[in-house]
Amino acid sequence: MYFYNNLQWKIIFIFCILLLVCPRVSELLAEERDILEIGKFSAAKEGGDFPPGWEQLVFKNIKQHTKYKLVNDSGTLVVKAESKSSSSCLIKNIRINPEKYPVVSWRWKVTNLYEKGDVSKKEGDDYPARIYITFEYDPGKLSLFERLKFNVVKLLYGRYPPAAAINYIWESKASEGTMLPNSYTDRVIMIVAESGETKLNTWVKEEHNILEDYKKAFGEAPPFISGVAIMTDSDNTKESSITYYGDIIFKRR
Repeated sequence: MYFYNNLQWKIIFIFCILLLVCPRVSELLAEERDILEIGKFSAAKEGGDFPPGWEQLVFKNIKQHTKYKLVNDSGTLVVKAESKSSSSCLIKNIRINPEKYPVVSWRWKVTNLYEKGDVSKKEGDDYPARIYITFEYDPGKLSLFERLKFNVVKLLYGRYPPAAAINYIWESKASEGTMLPNSYTDRVIMIVAESGETKLNTWVKEEHNILEDYKKAFGEAPPFISGVAIMTDSDNTKESSITYYGDIIFKRR
């Protein structure tokens, strides 16, 4: 697995920390619903606790942490993320079959971009807004060397970590629809959902087919979804931003 250093802590949570946040993954498979409300922030209390299962994750080797809180925006409760040369995220462990619920939908509002942001470079791996989708470990889809690395993590934490992730981002320069591996690991695929400043300070609704995006990214059908995270960070670029996130849902086709 990837060992701990300052450059990699923003990626490590995909592989390790999700194991520590919740002792058991929320089971969302039993009920046959058309919509799964994963992040019902609009039903929370302003300035109060996040919805059940959502936890803030801070990174050990990054001193400044992004601040997340519930605020009222035009009558709707949303998450406000404020980053100043900082990094942290809000995460939730889940378990969803992407064959049954392939579509993820959310709203976000970005107020500014990063001048130094660049999805193709490690030093530019900061985004005012991103949504992570992580996937369960499946040994049949990995090489022997990769399985050995995952076994090391299991020895340390008692469970296998997620095997891969898709990262939907609001990028400064790359064009919308761009898909490429993260600059730290090819087990995380970056997809540019929005780009540039045209839609800044406006609520934008996103809807993406995770099933199809995973197949394009990794060339195979995905395992079960294991987690969702929202993240606003600026520790590499040393810039700042304020971003708002609305409710996150999974839907049938």
